Amino acid sequence: MAKLQKSIDKRNALIKATIELVNNNGFHATPMSQIAKMANVSPATIYLYFENKQDLVNKTYIEVKATYTKFAFATYNTEMSVETGFEIIWKRIADFKLTNCENALFLAQCDNTPMIDESSRQEGIKHLEPLLELWERGKKEGVIKPLSDYLLYAYTINPLSFLMMSQKSGAFILDQTHLEEAYQAAWNSIKVSKK
Repeated sequence: MAKLQKSIDKRNALIKATIELVNNNGFHATPMSQIAKMANVSPATIYLYFENKQDLVNKTYIEVKATYTKFAFATYNTEMSVETGFEIIWKRIADFKLTNCENALFLAQCDNTPMIDESSRQEGIKHLEPLLELWERGKKEGVIKPLSDYLLYAYTINPLSFLMMSQKSGAFILDQTHLEEAYQAAWNSIKVSKK
């Protein structure tokens, strides 16, 4: 049992080091030797858990995406109205991005660069199914504009990455009023206006 825990700890240390180094240096400027050093393992140990650097980054991405979406959907259920469900999910995503900056920054880098392979990207999208299904229901009910999911994501979720980066740099501090305004702007950008 102790041996298994030691193995889990080493793998987790490699994941943590990968996130930190990719965030600070980028994918290409992060050699495996540096990841191993930061994780306090020998470089050969990496290959017990991962095939290569691409595999390490892909698996790190999928794990972080799973943690992110588990958090985002923890208090959501499909019985909620579209508007209530969206508000709960959006605010949970905002909370994750603002309190788990390192993981959120890693995901943002992965989503905005070609460092993740397509099968891993598709796996990551599967984790967003509850949100995509909510949007689909919203479109059918005439509550959400009939836009591509990419546009819905771009207008509602992506701005949170910008706000997270602004807060991380100290340029803008988000308080509850700002978060509420940001949520209202996100919802207003996708909801169908009643005439």
